[in-house]
Amino acid sequence: MHELLQGGWMMLPLAACSIVAVAVILERMYFFRHSGAANLAETLLAMITGNQREEAADRAKGSPLPLIRILAAGMAHPYQPAKAMEAVVVNELAAMRRGLPILDTIVTLSPLLGLLGTIIGMIDSFQVMALSGMGQPRAVTGGIAEALIATATGITVAVIALIPYNYFLARIERETEIIEHYATRLELALNPAAEQQR
Repeated sequence: MHELLQGGWMMLPLAACSIVAVAVILERMYFFRHSGAANLAETLLAMITGNQREEAADRAKGSPLPLIRILAAGMAHPYQPAKAMEAVVVNELAAMRRGLPILDTIVTLSPLLGLLGTIIGMIDSFQVMALSGMGQPRAVTGGIAEALIATATGITVAVIALIPYNYFLARIERETEIIEHYATRLELALNPAAEQQR
């Protein structure tokens, strides 16, 4: 802890970045942990295929799962399920991406803040050298070592944020593919049902 404090005042925004990054990562992990619903989607499609469309709609109604909410919108509008689901997909994808721009900014900003802290520390070290000359090399090298702490911290924060950020992007892409898969299957399953009601 003492070593981190020696990195200068630039450690304060770096500490703020690390706290925000950890908060976003934990929140997104919790969100994606509760986003999978393939088993329930399969059950709903089987119910629709078995002429239990109303029962399937009742079961999907009010679900907290993004995929099921999308399918519920399609079931609520059997004559135009694609348009109904498309409107909900936009909102659900926006919810999945929530917080990711913050992580992206932290990944980019943290190394720059660390580098800025190092530059400031180097300037201070050379000012000490200008005032005391080369008679106190420890003061100069100590100042440089302290300055480098900021760069190391900035890179560490960026690495900690980068790995989950890329994971979340991959997870969103995978969830999008799953949504497209089940939305297409639902649309095909609803077509015979819609024709029978005409």
